[in-house]
Amino acid sequence: MTRESIEALLDATRLAGLETTDGGRILAKVSAPNAKGTAYRSALVELDGDQILPLTRGDASIGAVAAAEDGTTFFTAKRVGEDGDEADDAQLWALPVRGEARELASRPGVFGGLHLAGGRLITELEVHSQATDETEHATLTKERTEAKVTAALHAGFPTRYWDHDLGPTRPVLAIATLPEDLAWAEPTLAPGAEASAAASGDAAVAGKPAAEDAADADDAPAKQLLHFRHLTMPAGRLLSWTVDRAGTRALVSMQDSRGDLLGTPDLYLLDLAGEQPPRLLREATAEVEYDPGEFSPAGTHALIGRSRTWTQEATLSGAVELLDLTTGESVPVWPELDHWVDPVWLDEQTLVATSDDQGRGSVWIGGVTDPAPRRLAGGPDQDLAFSSASVSGGAIIASASGIAVAPYPVRIDPATGEVTALPNPADAVAPVGTLTEVAATAEDGTDLRAWLRLPDGEGPHPLVVFAHGGPWGSWNAWTYRWNPNPFVAAGYAVLLPDPAISTGYGQAMIDRGQHELGGAPYTDIMALTDATIGRADIDAGRTAFAGGSYGGYMANWVAGHTGDRFRCIVTHASLWDTDTMGHTTDNSGWERPMREQNAQYNPKNFVSEIVAPMLVIHGDKDYRVPIAQGHALWYDLHEFSATPRDADGRTQHRYLYFPDEGHWIQGRGNAQVWYETFLGFLDEHVRGEAWQRPARLG
Repeated sequence: MTRESIEALLDATRLAGLETTDGGRILAKVSAPNAKGTAYRSALVELDGDQILPLTRGDASIGAVAAAEDGTTFFTAKRVGEDGDEADDAQLWALPVRGEARELASRPGVFGGLHLAGGRLITELEVHSQATDETEHATLTKERTEAKVTAALHAGFPTRYWDHDLGPTRPVLAIATLPEDLAWAEPTLAPGAEASAAASGDAAVAGKPAAEDAADADDAPAKQLLHFRHLTMPAGRLLSWTVDRAGTRALVSMQDSRGDLLGTPDLYLLDLAGEQPPRLLREATAEVEYDPGEFSPAGTHALIGRSRTWTQEATLSGAVELLDLTTGESVPVWPELDHWVDPVWLDEQTLVATSDDQGRGSVWIGGVTDPAPRRLAGGPDQDLAFSSASVSGGAIIASASGIAVAPYPVRIDPATGEVTALPNPADAVAPVGTLTEVAATAEDGTDLRAWLRLPDGEGPHPLVVFAHGGPWGSWNAWTYRWNPNPFVAAGYAVLLPDPAISTGYGQAMIDRGQHELGGAPYTDIMALTDATIGRADIDAGRTAFAGGSYGGYMANWVAGHTGDRFRCIVTHASLWDTDTMGHTTDNSGWERPMREQNAQYNPKNFVSEIVAPMLVIHGDKDYRVPIAQGHALWYDLHEFSATPRDADGRTQHRYLYFPDEGHWIQGRGNAQVWYETFLGFLDEHVRGEAWQRPARLG
């Protein structure tokens, strides 16, 4: 049953994103294994009333999407050759309500996000650092490629981001005016290619083409129907951007280093017509950073995020301000709401937002000048969380999910708060076992809670404790990477604690633990674990601990502080030496606030106390928690820990290494090996069962 549960999880079609228009169009991006079942590909569908209309199919994954009110859909997708590999050049396509997909532009590199406004298409492009337009970019990129040069010369920080290298390109915003006639009558499909989604047998709009058809077009260079003009960008590296509804201005966040500041974002206003130079709105400091939010419908105001950065003296906090674009002055939005939110405009005077909330999620609504909003939907009396909120056709469209509920699209009535499920293009993965909660009290008296997933039957069940990452996060929504289903199917109870630094419990919960990563968060988790093993349906003598990222830090910390309390510990993408971590991560905000904590809360300092067998998991392309952390942990377990040995004197620790994965294990085959190895390690040490490694693992 365990293997079946893993495959049911990994082979499920997933809701990967929602794209809406003000007028009521709702598009969903879905992700599923390709025909070979070896990788994931994304496709696009439209939710029209009670129908799901397929827009694309085939092995060409869909990238960025922008929907027009007239039914035209713009998207990016790369051709897939006979060898199954994507082409190097990225392509931009337009799909009308009737007719064939039209390639509008192609370029070396990628198209980033797409945004339609005022008859213009705005996109983010990675551009050769010495190019001033697309022609120069293509020429210089070709010269570099033919010379087989891969080097990049940096003058700032960071040089990498999560799982990819930065440079030698730079991100810029580019804009193109859409012609009234995109020459839809001129087909771009290869001779004999199917031109209709209806040919697939789906109940689709007749004549809508498939991305597979578009991707199989003739290899000859297509005529560029759209020509993008690069905008003059401020100093730094583009991080994020928003555009007003007229398509005339953009808010951009530019990451820059100067003086004592390292990789901090400044906020600018750009004139998309190119007539005015970039206008600095907010300059970052060592204590405060800003990021762009939505423009108001009338374009007179904009929402901006204001973050208090994590320092040696302060903890991270998030707030939203209402910026007057004429005066440049701003005021707090909902200052009495003790949750982190990212609002969007319902109308010129009203905002809606989602947030984590007590291990669930809430949807909020309120006026821009209200001291606090009211809860419209969600909250502690239900089991769902909400994300990706937008306003379409006067309603709120969002993705809903829960600890045991895979994401699905919903419509929320802004007047009544009624939540209505929309047609779901994704698979509703069947839950395994039952869901309940555990409560405990922290050492300082704070109320604590956790989700507990239980297998069927009376038990007592072996237990595995999952520490969440972040550390700013919460176990409140569905995940495909640390999903309890396969573990519960294998007979394990899974505890999902929300300790200090968890979101959705107010700022005080963040403040309790951010300056003691191994302090209050650790004792909170142990208090919830103690409460759980006190239950009659839990076997207190058969427990394990696991976590990834910050959860991996916690797994390493637990390993050095609990002796043989846990029969084994699994640590993924984990921080082992917080001192060297600060000098090698891509995160410029880590090293300085950790300087004082390193002496007290560095897991490496307690390696000699580790006696439980550990499974170390790490991806080589992880730039957030660099692979050196995994290598150092693996070495130190052998050299300095009280390494447990088997009957032949060999180590019982294991190291699962992924040379082509980053912080997350995303490949279909690798993900299955991750779950199988994880569960095999638990079975061996928690249950005392022999485990045969999968042949695909080698």
